[in-house]
Amino acid sequence: MRNFVTAFLLTATLALSGCGYNTFQAQDETINAAWGEVLNQYQRRADLVPNLVNTVKGYAEHEKDVLEAVTASRAKVGSLQVTPELVNDEQAFAKFQAAQGELTSALSKLMVVAENYPQLKADANFRDLQAQLEGTENRITVARNRYIAAVKDYNITVRSFPSNLTAMMFGYKTKPSFTVENEKAISTAPKVDFGK
Repeated sequence: MRNFVTAFLLTATLALSGCGYNTFQAQDETINAAWGEVLNQYQRRADLVPNLVNTVKGYAEHEKDVLEAVTASRAKVGSLQVTPELVNDEQAFAKFQAAQGELTSALSKLMVVAENYPQLKADANFRDLQAQLEGTENRITVARNRYIAAVKDYNITVRSFPSNLTAMMFGYKTKPSFTVENEKAISTAPKVDFGK
């Protein structure tokens, strides 16, 4: 009987050490840290928007539609309930991504409008805000890439044998990741016309 208990304990220990539970915990923490950095960079961008809009407004008041679009997009981003559970909810994650995409688009239009105002482009405050925004966009890209990599590793663990058994037992499911808004458009080669 004693040999049976010893063999059972040894087998249970070996089975549990290879079950992947600790891997799930470590990967989940990595995802949370990466997600926190994504949120920090998006918040940094959102904080720049009011100053940017006010600077542009001083030079380009008749670009009201563009300024209102940026302000509305910023407000939409600010109204989202961003909780740690967001990374587990595919629909909420998609709404978050869509709102951030709208703000990115509105800011791009604002920068295009700014090109039409030489005095604005010469304004030191605008140049500083523009440089900060460009730097923040780069940081967002880096943070998103780290998050994507962390989610990829986690999702592989959830779907791979034998850790998928542990995932089923403890309720671990794949997590959503960032996607390209318009995959069909970017997969189509651009048409270039060198007219004579």
